[in-house]
Amino acid sequence: MVYVVTVADSGVDENEQPQLSLGTAAARNLATTTKTPPQMQGITSRWLLRMLPWTQATGGTYRVNRRLTYTLGDGRVTFTNTGSDVRVIPQELRELPLLRGFDDESVLGALADRFVQQNFEPGDVIVEAGSAVDQVFLLAHGKVNKLGRGEYGDDAVLGVLADGDYFGEGALVSADQTWSHTIKAVTSGTLLALRHQSLQEMNAAEPLRAHLDQVRTAPGKAQNDHGEAEIDIHSGHTGEHPLAGTYVDYQLAPREYELSVAQTVLRVHSRVADLYNQPMNQTEQQLRLTIEALRERQEHDLINNPDFGLLHNADLSQRIHTRTGPPTPDDLDELLSTVWKEPSFFLAHPRAIAAFGRECSKRGLYPQNVDFQGHQIPAWRGVPLLPCNKIGISETRTSSIMLMRAGEQNQGVVGLHQTGIPDEYQPGLSVRFMGINESAVISYLVSTYYSAAVLVPDALGVLEHVEIGREG
Repeated sequence: MVYVVTVADSGVDENEQPQLSLGTAAARNLATTTKTPPQMQGITSRWLLRMLPWTQATGGTYRVNRRLTYTLGDGRVTFTNTGSDVRVIPQELRELPLLRGFDDESVLGALADRFVQQNFEPGDVIVEAGSAVDQVFLLAHGKVNKLGRGEYGDDAVLGVLADGDYFGEGALVSADQTWSHTIKAVTSGTLLALRHQSLQEMNAAEPLRAHLDQVRTAPGKAQNDHGEAEIDIHSGHTGEHPLAGTYVDYQLAPREYELSVAQTVLRVHSRVADLYNQPMNQTEQQLRLTIEALRERQEHDLINNPDFGLLHNADLSQRIHTRTGPPTPDDLDELLSTVWKEPSFFLAHPRAIAAFGRECSKRGLYPQNVDFQGHQIPAWRGVPLLPCNKIGISETRTSSIMLMRAGEQNQGVVGLHQTGIPDEYQPGLSVRFMGINESAVISYLVSTYYSAAVLVPDALGVLEHVEIGREG
């Protein structure tokens, strides 16, 4: 009998060399992966925090002393609406120069009731040059151009008026004047109009007439082009000409800025801090990201806070409007004319910068970048155009572009903080140990103190109603 022995195939190549060391697949089980620190998408370049000169606010308060300025009622008028019906708030009529200081609210209410609502469309002529100034106009919504005759006979845009502006306030006194310019609508909108004749027919107008007569006949106080009390100086005289005495008058109640605060409580479980601190310290990484979030909130407040934010503290005379909607080179030139003394930088949302780039491309203009702190930054007229996503975009896809002069020595915009505070971790930022609770959670109080101040009005200009979504 013959026996057949079958040998199973072992799957091993007779020519393969035996493994002499640990394989990579097995070795990974014992190896530590290469890791990045925790990443955070909300971190931005924060150019405003980097560019503002920071001033020590000892005592937590910073006072801005200025020369005495006479307020001429150059504010904006506010409205209310019920559906499509628009009405001016009676007290807001005091923003008109001739009504500044008039406090009879019953008369103001009667005056507000006599304004008639008018709607207009693009291209409508609201007033014609040469016609009688017999109406006061309050612009509730929309944009209009002030047009005048240029040197060569063409129409020139003398200015742009938008929401809250007014014109024709001289009709409160008389209807004898004539319009020196034409007002033409750029967009559709709504305005309120009050005829001089309607004012004369008011039964309760006697206190108002007395006030207007007093304002019209009162001697004006000497002031310079900026509204400051005049310093009387003689020049160019010869001989023994008598010199006028003078002094520099100051504001009696200067603006004071108190430091604001942003705070949070960072909590880290002691088990995490004890057992999971290699290769990265968990508490340090938690603190790093918390501080980044606080700095982002700090920059947001410096721009948008209703008390000290730059968008809210820009002087009304320093706020201008785009001519056609998108930000054009002409608009940025106009903005430069408002902050013409040593402008430091523009600040705009990245989409507003992109919109400006599109307008330049349409005109065949290609502004060169500038080397700015090691970065290639877009610029206009040599002034850097820095991105900042804290400048908001409205539902109508409009935004604002700011231009500022920075520094205390330049009478510009300054950031305020206080250094040397207890448990200081960074300048103006403290991290305080608050203890460990019964759940073994460690708590740290993280605080930062800050504010911003505009030393003189012409240190900050804002281009408003910047369209960022118009195509073609």
